[in-house]
Amino acid sequence: MGLIFNIFRISLRALNRNKLRTALTMLGIIIGVASVVAMMGIGQGSSESIKSQVNNLGTNMIIVYPASTSFGGVASGAGTAQGLTVDDANAIPVNCPSITMATPIVRSSGQVLANGLNWRTQIYGANTDYFPIKNLHAVAGDIFTEADNRNAAKVCLIGQTVVKNLWGQGANIQDIVGQSIRITNIPFKITGVLEVKGQNSFGQDQDDVIVAPFTTVQHRILSITYAQQIIASAKTPELIAAASDEVSDILMQRHKTLPGVDPDFTIRTQADLSNAFSAISNVMSVLLLIIASISLLVGGIGIMNIMLVSITERTKEIGLRMAIGAKGSIILLQFLTEAIVISFIGGIIGIILGYFIAQVVKNTQHWPIVISGNSILVAFISATAIGIFFGFYPARKASMLNPIDALRYE
Repeated sequence: MGLIFNIFRISLRALNRNKLRTALTMLGIIIGVASVVAMMGIGQGSSESIKSQVNNLGTNMIIVYPASTSFGGVASGAGTAQGLTVDDANAIPVNCPSITMATPIVRSSGQVLANGLNWRTQIYGANTDYFPIKNLHAVAGDIFTEADNRNAAKVCLIGQTVVKNLWGQGANIQDIVGQSIRITNIPFKITGVLEVKGQNSFGQDQDDVIVAPFTTVQHRILSITYAQQIIASAKTPELIAAASDEVSDILMQRHKTLPGVDPDFTIRTQADLSNAFSAISNVMSVLLLIIASISLLVGGIGIMNIMLVSITERTKEIGLRMAIGAKGSIILLQFLTEAIVISFIGGIIGIILGYFIAQVVKNTQHWPIVISGNSILVAFISATAIGIFFGFYPARKASMLNPIDALRYE
């Protein structure tokens, strides 16, 4: 123990003799570690943000689209066919044990007028299950009822972007409930104002929306007899895959799809969206980490370079120590300790700097940043490993010097 302490003390004294050179050598490690911490924080924050945004889309959601259609040999996208009905949507929760609720969806867009102003927005038609599936709540008033849906009542809930553009930024949302709004020249009564949801993963404003009963939008606005989409909610996240299979089976039975024939619908799940976005985020995180690791690698090369210079300058000192009985292993341990000390201190400063940079980015750019204990541990271990790896060769070279040649060195 005393030997280790003496080697550590001698190493600190040697580094202290060349403060500027030690600081410059340490700078490479500091920048490298700070880059690793900041980049891992950005990568993890991005992943958490994606998960949060996907979860914000709905609860354990399963989306059914009509299959794509083809006109004149040109394929249209999924959702352009007319293969889904209200009865399909009603049959899903009844016949699928893993599903809790489902709703048919129709969607339109158009000019809405209120308070002497007009605004173009998205209009959704759905039943009351739409709100719990999409995690939507009314912050003023209330949602419409199933009776409104059965009777194709002219009632609706509006998002707060619509409120802002028709009543102004500081409008009292409680006063808006009960007022009338014209949707494609049809008067609707506002029963409630939806809570703020913000942008989704695709950059779409989820507050720029009006939600009305399914039958109202289907018949009064679109004049169609089919559903453009069905969304359903699985009981738990673990049951999403099973629920998707159950939905597929029941729809294939209802649509009399023969074995081996492609179904006339397409199913996507919330898990599919999450996996797709997570894959993109993981690739970006790896790229960021590789860039940061290059900085750390450059810092390690700097350590090796300076250690070789230091050994050259201290050749006579090494020869003298060997002449009075110091073993090669002690010389190796001393110079290796110097490299590790540089990496260790540089690593600590780099972690602090990386955390500070991440917080600056978070506060100025409003990017999601998550700095976990694992990222700090990885950065610290990487810095120490760099010190050992790049310090070993110079230390070994010093330990293998011939004492007589070292004492003669000019």
